[in-house]
Parts: sequence; structure tokens; C-alpha cells
Amino acid sequence: MQAESKIRVMLVDDHAVVRSGLGAFLSVIPDLELVGEAENGDEAVVRCGLLKPDVVLMDLMMPGTDGVTATRLIHEKYPAVHVVALTSFQEDGLVEGAMQAGATGYLMKNVSARELANAIRSAHTGRMTLSPEAAEALVHSRMQAQETEALTEREQDVLKLMVEGLNNAQIADHLVVSISTVKYHISNILMKLGVENRVAAVTMAIQRRLVS
Repeated sequence: MQAESKIRVMLVDDHAVVRSGLGAFLSVIPDLELVGEAENGDEAVVRCGLLKPDVVLMDLMMPGTDGVTATRLIHEKYPAVHVVALTSFQEDGLVEGAMQAGATGYLMKNVSARELANAIRSAHTGRMTLSPEAAEALVHSRMQAQETEALTEREQDVLKLMVEGLNNAQIADHLVVSISTVKYHISNILMKLGVENRVAAVTMAIQRRLVS
């Protein structure tokens, strides 16, 4: 009877200590096999083509080519390879970027050994695994995108000027419109953001980065 093939895993992290620890972990899991390592995004893409791993554990914050870019390149060049982001960072934009780049999972480095092994197995079959922190960040990012999309381009212009501290008259002068038009736009902004006053709108815009 033929033995079941192991899941081939490649590690990508710029810290040798992290790679060593993950390598030791993989060596004691019967159905997982470490086939190679890389210390930056460029090396990851090249070695992916040479080693043909099933799953890549990808750090995101690395010098040179970052993990999100490397994930996108691997996804484009080797679509059969599944990338799981394994990072210490959970910023909304980073989670969203990794998902858009084609990652099949997003885990924090404080994940348990069992959870990591299960995430690798899930990724191998194409199933997504998100840490609770990443799931929350992704939901927040999607909500933020919906809020921004709900505002018209002119409403975003007005909101940006509100964040900069301009009053209605100054916004009107800046946009070359009447004060009544500015008030109309602000009324729409408050309604769409679900807030009661401009201070709350400005606070939300800053916290959720609704304007650049």
C-alpha cells in the first residue's frame, strides 16, 4: 500500500530564527515536509519555481520585495501553489492587500502549532484560513471601502477639506461653490456615514482613513 504523499511546505521569512523554529515544527508533523526556505520576496519567487511547494508560509514585512508583492507574483506564475501569510502585523490594508494578491490564508505568528498545521492542510485543499484578528481587519477594510464608495467624488473632496479643518465658507471658496452647496454636501456626508455632526464625520474619516 502506497504511503500518502506529504504536503510540501516552503518558508519565507527574513529572520533566520523564525525559519529555524518553523522548520523544527514542520519536521515533527508527519504529513508535512519542509522543502526549502527563502529570506526575501525575490528569493521566494525563484525558489517556488525550482522547489514546487504545495504551500508557502509567507512573512509580509521584509526588506526588498515584500511578502504581498511576492504573493502576487507566485499566484500569477504558479497558481497551483497556495500562499499563507504568517506575520506579526494585522493592519487593515495589509490583510486586504494579501487577500487581493491571492493569499489562501492570513495568520498571526502567535498562532498555535495545531492551528498552523491545520491552516497548511486547509490551504493545500484551497480552503481559506484567517486568524480572528485578520478576519476582523478584513471586515473593517471592506466596510471602509463601502463607506468611501458611497460618497460621491465631490463629497469626498468636501470631507477631505473638513478633515483639514476648513469651515463652510473656506470650503466653498476652495471648491468655488456656494455655501448652501457645501451645506448640502455635508448633510449627505453625515447621512451616508451615519453620524450626527461634522466632528463625528471628521473623527470617522481619520480613524477609518476615508480620505487620503
